[in-house]
Amino acid sequence: MFSLPRLPSLQVSFKFPYLPSLRRLYHTAGSPILDTMTKGTPIPDGNAKKLKILMLHGYTQSGPLFHDKTRSLEKLLIKSLKPVVPTFTYPTAPIRLVPADIPGFDREKAETDNLDAWGWWKRETGGDKYIGLEQGLDSIAQAIKEVDGIDAVIGFSQGAAAAMMVASLLQPSRSSFFPAPSEARFGFPPSWNRLPALHPNGLKFAVSYSGFMTPNAMYKGFYEPKISCRTLHFIGSLDSVVEESRCLALMGACEEAMATKVVHPGGHFVPVGKEMGGLLVGFVRESIKQEEDEKEKSVEDMDVPF
Repeated sequence: MFSLPRLPSLQVSFKFPYLPSLRRLYHTAGSPILDTMTKGTPIPDGNAKKLKILMLHGYTQSGPLFHDKTRSLEKLLIKSLKPVVPTFTYPTAPIRLVPADIPGFDREKAETDNLDAWGWWKRETGGDKYIGLEQGLDSIAQAIKEVDGIDAVIGFSQGAAAAMMVASLLQPSRSSFFPAPSEARFGFPPSWNRLPALHPNGLKFAVSYSGFMTPNAMYKGFYEPKISCRTLHFIGSLDSVVEESRCLALMGACEEAMATKVVHPGGHFVPVGKEMGGLLVGFVRESIKQEEDEKEKSVEDMDVPF
């Protein structure tokens, strides 16, 4: 049982201008990473400080769809984080969903069963075991390798649950806390064995929009010990898909001092308005600053031979 931190909701408003162009990395299942640039975006020089962000979509979505829904957040981050240059990777989950996998889907109105709907895993009928989770994590690992590592991760719904798994898996020494794999225990995924070397200090931050964690003890390796990177948890006050208690359970699996909660007055979606976008920008800025301060402190504390 995880203890749930009682943190106040943030109600701070920021105002930032929007940028008419953006830089992003684009990835879909089964295809290579494409480095695309929209007209008018300045090309960063080799000395520019980059911030590589992995973007994980929700259940029934895809990488392209999630990009469409978060485009304004991209523009806001690119504009507001200068001179840091953020890039965004949007993988599509590997598990193609059929109408029977989607609650409330009206199959009679569907023109085809070949839907552009994807998942990182499927939950077993009547249970809480995640079918295909290793396949989903393998796909995410491949996306991370293709961009030579990431700095941060942002996810929505099932993608937010996966995002926190990513933050956990890239945490130093996390593999030692996973049990040997068995029918009752999920082991450290082999496809991730070399990825922590690309992230010796873990991630700078992870952001969850309507995220959740599984109550199934077979996955406790992801959550014990608690996720240690800075985390931001957006919770919809009217969300009827992922209840607040599930979001708080995920938050409780993160170190309390590193976790921040934001409640928005909406349902199951990514809030992209200026107020909520401003809170995201403020969190990202603080995460970057904290890392820089820690690096500066470590240099000051170094033993010198004179």
